[in-house]
Amino acid sequence: MPLILLLLGRIDEASWLWQWGAPIVSGIFLALTGGLLLADLEHPKRFYMIFTRPQWGSWLVRGAFIIGGYSAILGLHFLASMTGGTWQGALALPGALLAVATAVYTAYLFAQAKARDLWQSPLLPPHLFVQSLLGGSAVLLPVAARFQPETVAPLSWILAITSLTHLLMVAGEITLPHGTAHAALAVHEITSGRFRHVFWPGLLLGAIGCMAPWLAPGLVAAAAALALVGLGLYEHAYVQGGQAVPLA
Repeated sequence: MPLILLLLGRIDEASWLWQWGAPIVSGIFLALTGGLLLADLEHPKRFYMIFTRPQWGSWLVRGAFIIGGYSAILGLHFLASMTGGTWQGALALPGALLAVATAVYTAYLFAQAKARDLWQSPLLPPHLFVQSLLGGSAVLLPVAARFQPETVAPLSWILAITSLTHLLMVAGEITLPHGTAHAALAVHEITSGRFRHVFWPGLLLGAIGCMAPWLAPGLVAAAAALALVGLGLYEHAYVQGGQAVPLA
């Protein structure tokens, strides 16, 4: 997200958000992602085998290497900020590519579950990319309000645009006919079945993010937090609903 602001000319390379906000905030959430991946392993203590005996056909392994590469970029970025180095600009392109890959590789991991038809959508990678921009802007807004207030306005617009795009993509997912009965049943579980009480509030909270640019400065951070909660609720409904349908 700071890279987008940098490219838009809303911050410069000496800004706090680029020097410190980007590596610190990204590093925290990347560490949480890595922790969740380790917890999901059958034998977490053997995680090193992912790197020593990689099975390249698995997107779990590919994802681990993507996260590892992105972690290295963030580490170098943070080191440059600590030592007064000037090589953050050289890290921008590989960092952006690895950031996008980190955001969307889960779509390919889900697609390996061939029996879960809902997760086979070709729109899932771009949807996850949109969600990453939504989540990134929502997380950074309170930080920006405290340390770099001039970036609140562009971040609010990014939050609004990505929130609207997310809602439109969800609308397409739940209204278009599905190719298999399994996918249609999964959507039914999400929208009208067990997970409707999570799904619809998630969309309602997500809609609040669309209003961010028109809210008073004191309310923008609250709107960002609610949009982030809404995204989490939607993801819970999507993941649980996709695997709630019996395989036979």
